[in-house]
Amino acid sequence: MIPFRARHSHGDVVEIGGHPVRLTVNPRATRVSIRLDRTNGGVIATAPSARKLSEAVAFARERTGWIAARVAEQPRRMALEPGMIFSLFGQTVVLEAKSGRAKLTPGDPMLLTSADDAAFAVRALRIVKAEALRVLTERTVHYCERLGQPMPKVAVADPRGRWGSCKQASVREPASIRYSWRLALAPFAVADYVVAHECAHLIEANHGPKFWALVRDLAGDHRPHRDWLKAHSGELHAFGR
Repeated sequence: MIPFRARHSHGDVVEIGGHPVRLTVNPRATRVSIRLDRTNGGVIATAPSARKLSEAVAFARERTGWIAARVAEQPRRMALEPGMIFSLFGQTVVLEAKSGRAKLTPGDPMLLTSADDAAFAVRALRIVKAEALRVLTERTVHYCERLGQPMPKVAVADPRGRWGSCKQASVREPASIRYSWRLALAPFAVADYVVAHECAHLIEANHGPKFWALVRDLAGDHRPHRDWLKAHSGELHAFGR
């Protein structure tokens, strides 16, 4: 942690009320502010310049109670262990430790080879990610066919700030789409909206009226799905931690 009287820099972490607060500089900001990063439960204090980071720290100290309350509201971390129940694309799954090959059968609990806690979690996560890639790839095929677009490369990752990203095709390489594997933990309709959103970017690179018209044609009203992701982001990012 950075001492209270030290000169602060972008990326420093200070302790306020027993909670770590990360300092950031955003030239587009017009004032100092604090906010909760719902992807990891951390607190961020922002200033428009490095010179004003000390003001951001002072501002955060004035709101120690607010910080404590917001952190307390965050979902608890959900470690993967036998007996855990969660939703996979809207279907209930139970993690079980059993002998035999690890597999996921539709309509049945997830079966995992018995192992120590660390290995169990790794294998469980591997299955979740594989299912995410399978389903999201299938839905990408579906929307690309509707749009008359070539199938892009599809991958899953664990980005903090977005649920998907699309890179349009160029002369040198084909298009590619990358999804957050945590979409597998969302209802199917929500994850499917993200797929439609990214596939629409294969045609429209920006978020202009034509883009949203295309998304609406593919997936209907996007607002309920975006609201769901915003409301449950913390829960999805707590999974497996």
